[in-house]
Amino acid sequence: MTEPRWLGSVRARTTSVATMVVAAAMIVAGAAVLLVLRHNLIDAASLHAEMTAREVAAQITTGAEYSALRLPDPNDQPVQVVSADGRVLAADEELLGLPPFASFAPAAPVEDASADDLWEDGELEPGSVTGATFRDMKLPVAEEDTGSYDFRVAAIAVTGPDGRAVTIYSAASLATADEAVLEVRDAMLIGLLPLLALVATVTWSVTRRALRPVESIRAELVEIMGGDLSRRVPEPSSRDEIARLAATTNATLAALEESARQQRQFIADAAHELRSPIASLRTHLEISQAHPNLLDLDGLLDDTVRLGQLATDLLLLARLDAGERPRPDRVDLAVLVRETLLRRIADRQPVRADLPDAPVVVLGSRIQLGRVLDNLVDNAQRHASSTVHVTVRAGRTVELAVADDGPGVPEADRKRIFERFVRLDNARSRDHGGTGLGLAIAGDVIRRHDGSIEVSESACGGALFIARFPAADHESGVTRGPATRPGAIGQHARHAEQPGIGGCALDANARVPEHLETAGGS
Repeated sequence: MTEPRWLGSVRARTTSVATMVVAAAMIVAGAAVLLVLRHNLIDAASLHAEMTAREVAAQITTGAEYSALRLPDPNDQPVQVVSADGRVLAADEELLGLPPFASFAPAAPVEDASADDLWEDGELEPGSVTGATFRDMKLPVAEEDTGSYDFRVAAIAVTGPDGRAVTIYSAASLATADEAVLEVRDAMLIGLLPLLALVATVTWSVTRRALRPVESIRAELVEIMGGDLSRRVPEPSSRDEIARLAATTNATLAALEESARQQRQFIADAAHELRSPIASLRTHLEISQAHPNLLDLDGLLDDTVRLGQLATDLLLLARLDAGERPRPDRVDLAVLVRETLLRRIADRQPVRADLPDAPVVVLGSRIQLGRVLDNLVDNAQRHASSTVHVTVRAGRTVELAVADDGPGVPEADRKRIFERFVRLDNARSRDHGGTGLGLAIAGDVIRRHDGSIEVSESACGGALFIARFPAADHESGVTRGPATRPGAIGQHARHAEQPGIGGCALDANARVPEHLETAGGS
């Protein structure tokens, strides 16, 4: 059998905890009050018993006979005068024939005189009275009104004029103290239940009112789960934690809405991009089926390559969107640029490089950084008129710049080009198989390497892409990628020492890698 839903609510738990805390506090406070009250009442009974004993001692010091002592009612204040050998010298008739009801010794002298004045040769001086000693005891007589046998007994020693030392035991009933403590305890217990009920009611009401916005947020989220991410939860006007929770929830919903929008747009764009090569492949195959002699293998191969490239780009974007972090390898960016450019033997325009001799080390994935360089150079190749220039510079940050002498990127589009499947009008007219994902992938990879990328105008009027990465320290263990013959790097990857970043023209005395200068012809 499951417990009621309200028992597991925050209101129920808060109310229970608050009620138990108040109950515990009231019980502890009540116990402390009762202890203090009983202590004070016992002190009063002690004082009463001591005063009675001193009144009897005063009679003895004045020489009154023991049989003539004026003693109080034994039912209220029993008194016995006991000799040093334990005989009862004076008591009320009810106690006279009984043995002493106490036998503990009195305290040391507490009168104004010093101990030397009161004691001589181990005995009290005549007329001396000691301090009082107290004990809680049960006596053989009962208090008249309550029938209680519990008394507070005071004992003092006194010496009469004849030098005879006696002990006076005087008792005061504790019945009044016990009754007062019990009455106060009962009153506290009676008042505790209504007080706890009031605390529980107030806590439940206050908690319910405080959590009402949370219930509104929950109800709205249930509606939003139906699929309408444009809705928002109500934000209370208060400036408390719940208001901040509502604001954060709305910000999360806005991010989810934007993510869903981008996902829908991505799916639509991907479907559109896939449709073209698939349709082209189908057309080629249908033509080949009807007219085998017209089979265009080059066209089929181009469409297949484009389809494979698009699938690869989509897979990489999916991995980036899943939050995949790059490996923290140590990569020499200058070596990576040399090796990457040496492999690009089919570029349409020559690629000129300005690379430092010293290692330029960054932390990240060599494969992904190589993909960034390939995408930036591919983009420059599609738009360059005669040349592409790649520069690597090291400083507080490492800069990778790719420039071309093409038409450039309009300032209004310099952020938009890093969105997925975005092509500018002139790019669409001159595109040679691009998927519209290259710059988007480059931007995502750079950001995941804690870097940034910006677009401006190159020195020769084209586009200048500058990617910046945090520089790593120059320690041993630099990742230099696949094995490359040192001689090959020295022979084929000599760089131009052109000042500035992203320049398009090379110095007249600059040395340019042979195939980089002539690749693709001019």
